[in-house]
Amino acid sequence: MSANSTLCVATGLAKGATASPELAAEAVRRALEKAGLETAQCVVLYMTSEFAHAPQAAIRAASKAAQCTHIIGCSAVGIFTEEDWVLDGAAVAALVLSQNVFSNQPKIIADSEYLLTLAAPSAVNASWLTSHQPRLGAISGDATGHGAFSVWQDGKGVSQGYCAFGIQHSQVAVAASHGLKWLSNARKITASKGFDLQSVANLPALTSLQAACPMYETTDDLPLHLLSIAYAPSAKDFEHDEYELASIIIANQDNFNLTLSQSIPEGYWIRWAMRDAETAQSDLRKTIHELSLQLHGPPAFACMFSCLARGPYYYGGNDEDLDLLKTHFPNMPMIGFYGNGQIAPMMGKNTLLQYSLVLALFGPSKESYEFI
Repeated sequence: MSANSTLCVATGLAKGATASPELAAEAVRRALEKAGLETAQCVVLYMTSEFAHAPQAAIRAASKAAQCTHIIGCSAVGIFTEEDWVLDGAAVAALVLSQNVFSNQPKIIADSEYLLTLAAPSAVNASWLTSHQPRLGAISGDATGHGAFSVWQDGKGVSQGYCAFGIQHSQVAVAASHGLKWLSNARKITASKGFDLQSVANLPALTSLQAACPMYETTDDLPLHLLSIAYAPSAKDFEHDEYELASIIIANQDNFNLTLSQSIPEGYWIRWAMRDAETAQSDLRKTIHELSLQLHGPPAFACMFSCLARGPYYYGGNDEDLDLLKTHFPNMPMIGFYGNGQIAPMMGKNTLLQYSLVLALFGPSKESYEFI
């Protein structure tokens, strides 16, 4: 690809009463028309969970419409483009590219700065999550996290439920947005065992949490589904937004321990936090601004991976995150889905997130490729 080559990119969205293969073909045709293309070199194809158990016919229909065999993507509870979002209904979102930006060729994967990664819940394991290359992406599947061929590449389902793609012909800026409202300063873990957090700053863990949430009178009132615990090796890490997150699974009133989704070692530092819609919007604005500064020019398109609990259900029936991104980048093609987990590089390693949003902006590469 020469330095004056043009990368054409656009999205299409098709909705229907049933999971028909024609929806996939229609989504691709709409994207091709907007991009001014007759064929595509690469298609990112996301389908709602109505397609999860038998997506192959729809994948073939998309491949035929694009005259392209490099169809990558997955099924998910909900999908979206810059045009709209869809939950609880049959729909297909397609992103067409005139160049093979997402490649599964071994050399491209080995040389890529980031790897776009899609996986079913059953395929999540340390062999790829802990690899040295930074990853961006999400966990697919239907509402229960299952579904035959929930992940696909090269126009066919992937039986191992996992695929990764190197990124070429484009610069990438990626970050995770958590939208957390801090409830406490940093405190040191003084006792923990496995997934049970026992004491924080020499106070029983549940007592420490209750002290951070004086607005709730009893333990039963604590909204555990909104509360999180951020943790890092040192208190200073929080000053640089370098921390990981764990959910609170159980508040044990018999021994005042907290059972967490992650095991946090004794000696680590934690901060109590709560998911908050206003903070989420503020944090995403900051994330968008910081990512924009990393690119050589305006972004050509975006990939966004959102938790189902972060989408329209969280914002009272509208995806305010999607609207915010559209406000910052009017008419920019974007595609994404609501998944069962998000993948992003944090603190020098790939991290599987919950209740978060991962945003990747794609802009001109250093060779100054032209985008339309």
